[in-house]
Formats: sequence, C-alpha cells, structure tokens
Amino acid sequence: VQLQASGGGLAQAGGSLRLSCAASGRIFSEYVMGWFRQAPGKEREFVAAITWSGGISYSGDSVKGRFTISRDNAKNTVYLQMKSLKPEDTAVYYCAAKRAGGSVYFDRRLYAYWGQGTQVTVSS
Repeated sequence: VQLQASGGGLAQAGGSLRLSCAASGRIFSEYVMGWFRQAPGKEREFVAAITWSGGISYSGDSVKGRFTISRDNAKNTVYLQMKSLKPEDTAVYYCAAKRAGGSVYFDRRLYAYWGQGTQVTVSS
C-alpha cells in the first residue's frame, strides 16, 4: 500500500481544514485507515481511525467532537475533516494503514504503511 497525504496548510484558530490520503497498491477496502500527528519534540499521537466499511470510527480524546474521519473506497481515499482548530493541533499529520482485524486502533506500531506527512499549522 502506498499512501499520499495532502491538504495541510495554515489555518487560524477556530478555522477548518480537510486532509486527504490517497491509497494505491493493495486492495484498499481490506485495511483500517488511521490518522496520526506529531508535533515537534512530541511522540506521534493517534488522531482517528476508520474500519474498511466506514461503519466504525475512533477518535483520540483531544480531537473528539472536532475532527471527523471518513473514507471513500471507490476513490481509495480517506479524509480527515478538522474543525474548530486550535494552536495545539499544529503538527505533521500522517495517514497510515493496517490490516483489518483486531480491536486496537490507536497503537501506531500496528500500522505497517505510512504516508509522507502533511504539515498543519494553526495560528492563534
């Protein structure tokens, strides 16, 4: 699986951005897709994940109610809609993929495939 993230940029606090992650290679629908982020000097943090059917999604505590993950299997693309952005959301955002199965989605070690990252900067 090859992943290409896009859509990052500069936003003001309270604003919105939408990230996209285009996948190619193996059958996209067999994978759970996730978003992680990493701020300077911090560990990579779980943001959200979604099952192959799109029926179940998970969000990290810091983004619940503000970020929404979705996927379009026909387009092999996963999205992260970010609203009510805060300066602390500033980070490099990575999309990732892991084989479907299991009940743990927040552990980055379970994700075998990673995109290159896209920078999101939120100004106050």
